[in-house]
Amino acid sequence: MKAALSRSCAGRPSSIPGASDTGPVTPAPSMAPVTLKHPCFASVAIVIPVYNHEQRIEEVIREALKLGLPVIVVDDGSTDSTPGIISRIPEITMLRHPENLGKGAALLSGFAAAVELGCDMAITLDGDGQHQPEDAANLLGAVPDKLRPIVIGQRQGMGGEHVPWTSRFGRKFSNFWVWVSGGPLVSDSQSGFRLYPLPEALDLEVRARRFQFEVEILVRARRQGIPVVEAPVQVVYQQGAERISHFHPWQDFFRNFATFSRLIFERFVPGSGKE
Repeated sequence: MKAALSRSCAGRPSSIPGASDTGPVTPAPSMAPVTLKHPCFASVAIVIPVYNHEQRIEEVIREALKLGLPVIVVDDGSTDSTPGIISRIPEITMLRHPENLGKGAALLSGFAAAVELGCDMAITLDGDGQHQPEDAANLLGAVPDKLRPIVIGQRQGMGGEHVPWTSRFGRKFSNFWVWVSGGPLVSDSQSGFRLYPLPEALDLEVRARRFQFEVEILVRARRQGIPVVEAPVQVVYQQGAERISHFHPWQDFFRNFATFSRLIFERFVPGSGKE
């Protein structure tokens, strides 16, 4: 049976471990349901991790709210005006980490909040404005019948000159090593615009807590038999001072190296990933 998605997921209020200064997690005020439907799930939440995105976050949230779905924003210890901007938008559920714990940690807090609100899928998008929330329909439309996959938003036009070379190289580098680690062969393993099944995504025991979370979860999903598919989405890269990036070349290279080394070792040494 197909169920319309509304802004109110069934569930009881609860606090989320690892987040603070938020109070109980409660559903946002209900609105008329939108037309997004799929027989494999009943309710979807939007989860937006954010860290120092004061320039774009309000616009991102306002556009996401137009989908008529519950919106959960996780502030990962921002030190700029981001928390104040978020707190002025009453239609959302806001969580806050007292310090920066990483994008993966923010996503996990958002997933836990979505489950507590009764949602069984989460759409994630970045707070820097590069994703178009209306493309969520493409992610939902890519879900095969009777399956609950992870759907990656395959960013279109990533080969253009307007896209930083670090992003173009990083995507190819990551795609290859995800596959070598035993993960799926995909074309955009670094896209943050995704659809995740819940609570399955919480049960995969992903160890990475920063950007590497998004590649490790693909590997662990394939190992657990969760399908991974892709769907085309738009991407917008702001120019100059408008572009917001928390990419640190050397630091992130070594973090990526450590994550992929661990995953490859686990793949070829059975039992090495168990503690």
